[in-house]
Amino acid sequence: MIFQLSQIPVTAVILMATSTLSAADKWATYTGYPGPGKGKHVVLVAGDDEYRSEELIPQLGKILAKHHGFQCTVLFAQIKKTGEIDPGAKDNIPGLHLLKDADLMVIFTRFRALPNDQMKHIIDYTNSGKPILGLRTATHAFDYPRGSKSEFAKYTWTSREPKGGWGRLVLGETWVSHYGRHNVESTRGKPAPGMEGHPIVRGCEDIWGPSDVYGLTKLSGDSKPVVLGYVLTGMKPSDPIKPGKKPVPIAWIKSHTGTSGKKARVFTTTMGHGGDLQSEGVRRMLVNATYWCLGMEAKIPQRAKVNLVGEYKPNKIGVGGHKRGLKPADHAIK
Repeated sequence: MIFQLSQIPVTAVILMATSTLSAADKWATYTGYPGPGKGKHVVLVAGDDEYRSEELIPQLGKILAKHHGFQCTVLFAQIKKTGEIDPGAKDNIPGLHLLKDADLMVIFTRFRALPNDQMKHIIDYTNSGKPILGLRTATHAFDYPRGSKSEFAKYTWTSREPKGGWGRLVLGETWVSHYGRHNVESTRGKPAPGMEGHPIVRGCEDIWGPSDVYGLTKLSGDSKPVVLGYVLTGMKPSDPIKPGKKPVPIAWIKSHTGTSGKKARVFTTTMGHGGDLQSEGVRRMLVNATYWCLGMEAKIPQRAKVNLVGEYKPNKIGVGGHKRGLKPADHAIK
């Protein structure tokens, strides 16, 4: 039976329109341009309330889609009622079910307490044997309140079992400390000894960022440092290395085997300050790491194209300092 629009109650028309619009506005999708990544789907998760992941992550997605051909879907922490991007909304990241069909998860979250129906998608992906790329605060991605009845509370960053929660179990470390002085001492990255020829650092002659070096304990599992971070005396790339501060890993690779029994490739970096992505060397490291995670290191160019796509002027870092009133559609490639 075919209905004319006039035959459908006005309330039903409004509900249909609202449903369609709200679903389309919950995440940003970048169709892959021609490139080696064509046919691969990368889901990028932004949910950090301090370092401007809500701006860094969509820019990274645009670079991967436009210059390398990956289909990219960007998920954001959002206010449930309005759909506005708000990294302070620690209990809502719509679209995580899309991880089921992802080839790679890029995660940049901080102290989230997601409801079970959302968190389950992250853990299912974690157990699938598919690769993971984590940035900065993903080492302390989750923080469920004490006494939480969630079946996923054990993944809290302070957990005793597994020790260090999801971050240490999967990525290799949890939150430890600021090793460099926060907002005072920036980071210079150099390949770790013996890793100068690794494909992840190919073409990365200048890895620098305003992020401070994070402190670490001993990296877990089979972690291997790829890039060491040197604390600089100031916030300019020309500032000298601080005397007496030994370099520590700021990027490493490891594997993770979940319940599927399949071994996943994992890349983690403690860089991820919104300003870090303004560094060509940092952008190239992340793009190269995407290829490596997907087992595509043979296709990494000598100097991967990492030009910024559109305007990238992130707000200053700090809790509550995000741009207001934006929705995923505002991050479209223009």
